[in-house]
Amino acid sequence: MAKPCYFYGSHAIEALLKARPLDALSLFVQPNRESDAQVAAIMAAAKAGGVSIQSAQKDKLTQLCGSPQHQGVVLAARALNFANESVLDDLIQNPSCLLLVLDQITDAHNLGACLRSAVAMGVDAVICPKHHAASLTPTVAKVAVGAAELIPVVSVTNLARTLSQIKQAGVFVFGTALDDTAKPIFEADFSGKVALVMGSEGEGMRQLTIKSCDELVYIPMSGNQFGNLQSLNVSVATGMALYEIHRQRLQD
Repeated sequence: MAKPCYFYGSHAIEALLKARPLDALSLFVQPNRESDAQVAAIMAAAKAGGVSIQSAQKDKLTQLCGSPQHQGVVLAARALNFANESVLDDLIQNPSCLLLVLDQITDAHNLGACLRSAVAMGVDAVICPKHHAASLTPTVAKVAVGAAELIPVVSVTNLARTLSQIKQAGVFVFGTALDDTAKPIFEADFSGKVALVMGSEGEGMRQLTIKSCDELVYIPMSGNQFGNLQSLNVSVATGMALYEIHRQRLQD
């Protein structure tokens, strides 16, 4: 049996207990947090699922999960796995499917924030390359505030090949880049089947990924007293781009 992971944060644990209760093993609770309504609800869900519950002091919880931001609860559970690539076959049959593609996002906090925005903005699945990308760690789950359990995250061996395959199924692929050929994001048409590609924190999209895109877009920004900002944090940019897609689709 694989070594368990220690998930932390109330929302992440609630989502895990609801989405995959059989993967939960042991719940550790800080004694003075047991009267908290959210913690009490987590304990009730764990008990209903036959999960053992143990008291643990704050320092012990921090030691278990490696973070002081555990909110008084830590859950030992099986790791969250990436979804099988085959789930895309069904999703791309939807005439208005929306996919988020993250090209080499290696920071766990950025991945978690992107997953949170993806769920909020109606994304059907997130696609990541198998190599040079963050794993679905408890930190990702914590930052995602439960969203990591609510959306399939697909890990693919060859991102360019996957983009080619979904394009053949009628998915229009938009890439985000500060490029002379890119158009302002609000001028793009995001109706129909759409995939949005976001590049890595430092380098942006790889050249092979750029070549796989049907159209490039960028987020227009105002200058400030320090000069023009050339880029945004990838998770912030992802939220802004997904909101524009969501806004357009609500109007339609």
